[in-house]
Amino acid sequence: MPDLQQLGEAIKSGDRTKSTTLTQEAIDAQVPAQEILDVMVDAMDVVGQRFQNNEIFVPEMLIAARAMKEALALLEPILVEAGITPVATAVIGTVEGDLHDIGKNLVAMMWKGANFDVVDLGTNVSPAKFVEAVRTHNAQLVGLSALLTTTMPSIQKTVEAIRSEGLDVTKVVIGGAPVTQEYADQIGADGYAADAASAVEVARSLIES
Repeated sequence: MPDLQQLGEAIKSGDRTKSTTLTQEAIDAQVPAQEILDVMVDAMDVVGQRFQNNEIFVPEMLIAARAMKEALALLEPILVEAGITPVATAVIGTVEGDLHDIGKNLVAMMWKGANFDVVDLGTNVSPAKFVEAVRTHNAQLVGLSALLTTTMPSIQKTVEAIRSEGLDVTKVVIGGAPVTQEYADQIGADGYAADAASAVEVARSLIES
């Protein structure tokens, strides 16, 4: 029987080779897909907690998220076969006028690691594209990112576009260097995340509410 604890430790340390090898061994040994997934999600929760405690920093969290992503890619077909679905579908992107993507990419990977189905629209995404993606994928969650103060108005325009289309069931989380909880409240966003680790907590609380 493969040691799933080792898989969790490999993800936490960002060892992509070991993570994928152990995942494949677990699949080959017919370990239930849900058990493997639970270990992965728990490992990323620990990574997020360590980041919030300043025990690790963005590079270490990014490396762990990449290890998780590669291991999860092996597991996804098995999850589909077993009928195990993500907790929710999330659309994410950097808003119109902004080409920065490091923070957005990290949040996307952390959400994926928390068993969200993530649709990444990339950078410089117009409000209309966000609305279209929410409708197409029936997304329960939208993540809007901006690094520049000058592109913050695009966040508000996107929130307004989503609301004007009657997509009130979809929860909107915003984040980025110039963004604050106060600004989120001001523009009617449902949540604000200061970093990728808290983005997971915020997403979960919004979906469960």
